[in-house]
Amino acid sequence: MSQPATPGLDLAPGRPVVLRGGTVLTMDDARTVLTDADVLVVDDSIAAVGPALDVPEGTFEVDATGGIVMPGMVDTHRHMWQTAMRGYGADWTLTQYFVWYYLEHGRSFRPQDVAAGNLLSAVESLDAGVTTTVDWSHGLQSVAHAEAAVDALRSVPGRFVLAYGNIQAGPWEWSDSADFRAFVERFPRSDMLGLQMAFDVTGDPAFPERRAFEVARELDLAVTTHAGVWGATNDDGIRLMHDNGFMEERTTYVHAATLDHDSYHRIAATGGSVSVATESEQSCGQGYPPTWALRSHGIPVSISMDTSVWMSGDLFSAMRSTVGADRSREHMEAHKLGDTVTHCHLRADEVVGWATRGGAQGLGMDSLIGSLEVGKKADVVLIKNDASPVMFPVLNPYGHVAMQAQRGDVHTVLVDGRVVKHEHRLVGVDLAGARAAVADTIEHLRAEMGEEAWLKGMNPDVPETKVLDNPYTYTEYRSAATHSQG
Repeated sequence: MSQPATPGLDLAPGRPVVLRGGTVLTMDDARTVLTDADVLVVDDSIAAVGPALDVPEGTFEVDATGGIVMPGMVDTHRHMWQTAMRGYGADWTLTQYFVWYYLEHGRSFRPQDVAAGNLLSAVESLDAGVTTTVDWSHGLQSVAHAEAAVDALRSVPGRFVLAYGNIQAGPWEWSDSADFRAFVERFPRSDMLGLQMAFDVTGDPAFPERRAFEVARELDLAVTTHAGVWGATNDDGIRLMHDNGFMEERTTYVHAATLDHDSYHRIAATGGSVSVATESEQSCGQGYPPTWALRSHGIPVSISMDTSVWMSGDLFSAMRSTVGADRSREHMEAHKLGDTVTHCHLRADEVVGWATRGGAQGLGMDSLIGSLEVGKKADVVLIKNDASPVMFPVLNPYGHVAMQAQRGDVHTVLVDGRVVKHEHRLVGVDLAGARAAVADTIEHLRAEMGEEAWLKGMNPDVPETKVLDNPYTYTEYRSAATHSQG
């Protein structure tokens, strides 16, 4: 998928890079901010951070004056395989999403369609300064689908984690198959490509998901799970995980929006983290974005955008909506008591931390990425746009990133020391190839569904089903969590 670098951009492999004279958000433990400072990258790592650095002869210099230099952002939950359907479900509720993907059309995705979505999403990540993305890939109906997903990720010069899942089969089935184990055995794990297991816990007292957790432990794979999703996963699932000893420090709980205090206590006590997808939770119905509750329980937070079927694939909009939702809840809770919030408890620097180091910590990669410190991998983003009225003045750099900046302001991106975007243009990425792959997927899906169903799918009816209570086609378990008895 490579093509020649941007004309005039001389970046031979191994050539050092320095970003000169920017405002540097190191995101170290002290959240140090340096003004008029440089970041030197040698090979794949950060070699120095500070003012007026001496650099090796031949170093490629990027003028960061007037810009903000920060660590690459980390998205801990993105259904990348769905990106070819960008904006298709803009008016969906979560129920309609379940109907379209889980019940009616998810099986129509071929391996090449999963690859097309992954390719477009991976390129979009880099363009928006997201240098590490978790591919929450629950459309892997076969190992052939998984292989296609991996091939697409490896063709793009970003850092990715494949979270293997399959919504068309019970996790206790696909995870324990010989095909899956063979896939894990040959998976090319590295700093650039990680592997997790992605599945949900319905709350069925029989706890059929036990075997999937056992497989994850046998294969030394972290689990990421949609928890606290209205009508789908609830406190019973958290209790079952906890009582059976499967809540771990490296477990990621996605959304966690409808949990009670006992569940939050269990997550906090076992050291797990929560991936908050605020735009999704606000629009689709998982529950109120829970950062206000997570903060009160001391639970580590990362940020994600969920799926481009609804939302934009950047973390600027995700940060902005997260700030808004948290502060809105704080004001509402105070107003109920007749109080007035005079100082916001959630600050912009904390939200930028969630989008960078919080993601690295949640993935167990904090020693590698997430901050601009000497010795760490050089995943670096420069936000600068001299042609935009949005990028000056920079008075509060954390506030500027969280509340003002946009994906169009991403000037330069490095991943593992490699320049993958410069002067607002992607480097070494075949956009035409991605466009062609996605066009083929759309043509296939429209033909498979028929034009009437394709158009109707943008606001699908809910069929006669209990999907409102349980979207999972592989289990008959029902609960009283919403409105139907089991």
